[in-house]
Amino acid sequence: MKTPPISPDQGALFDLEAILEELRADQQYVLEGQASRTLIRSADLRIVVIALQGGRTISEHHAKVTASVQTLSGHIRLQLPERSVDVQTGQILVMSAGVTHDVHAETDSAFVLTLGWPASQ
Repeated sequence: MKTPPISPDQGALFDLEAILEELRADQQYVLEGQASRTLIRSADLRIVVIALQGGRTISEHHAKVTASVQTLSGHIRLQLPERSVDVQTGQILVMSAGVTHDVHAETDSAFVLTLGWPASQ
């Protein structure tokens, strides 16, 4: 079941462990090894939780805004233009806008992707 993002107007609290359980039980995760849920989508912020099976890769891409990746469980590796960065449980990587990267799960992993807002605002 897809849950739409909620508004942070009155504060938004999320149970990340429950969300991860839902994602890992999701048919998309079972079949494709990847599932995600957008928690917040507003004009100035986007927060997404992603579960990725070990050995799976999210192909090269970039964000138009500053982004952070915080590993909740497991071990992911991001290939940046000049280096590879391991981001393990409890670590966070922050990237400037436009930095190309891919994401590879070394083990079954889950992470929070946070996207900021464009500098022009």
